[in-house]
Amino acid sequence: MDMRDRITTALKDAMKSRDADRLSTLRLINAAIKDRDIALRGEGGDATVGDAEVLTILGRMVKQRHESARAYEEGGRLELAEKELAEIKVIEEYLPRQLSADEVGIAIGEAIAAVNANSIRDMGKVMGALKAKYAGQMDFGAVGPMVKDRLG
Repeated sequence: MDMRDRITTALKDAMKSRDADRLSTLRLINAAIKDRDIALRGEGGDATVGDAEVLTILGRMVKQRHESARAYEEGGRLELAEKELAEIKVIEEYLPRQLSADEVGIAIGEAIAAVNANSIRDMGKVMGALKAKYAGQMDFGAVGPMVKDRLG
């Protein structure tokens, strides 16, 4: 079952069980996926996104909600921060397990070896290999500097 089908099935289950909070989050996920479908059609690409792109969308949604929750907490709006954190839990159900720091280090070493990276100029190749293999499993914003340190 692909990601889209899993989300659709969960959406139907949430409707049946009348779980309003979960239903709301699943609808947001569906809307984000459909927005990306429409954007791809406008670019002349495939009509639908694949599982890797869905994982990217979900990862972006989690990151946005973490930032929003932090802003709400700083502003004293704890009820809104809690809502954002609850949405994160629902979204994370569809993301693969995040790699530990040790696993990320090993993955970087493997990617560097796989693309025969020798200098900082090869950073794009290494990041491309990591994104292809570990989509949704690591924070590439944090991984970039780590790759740069190893190659520099």
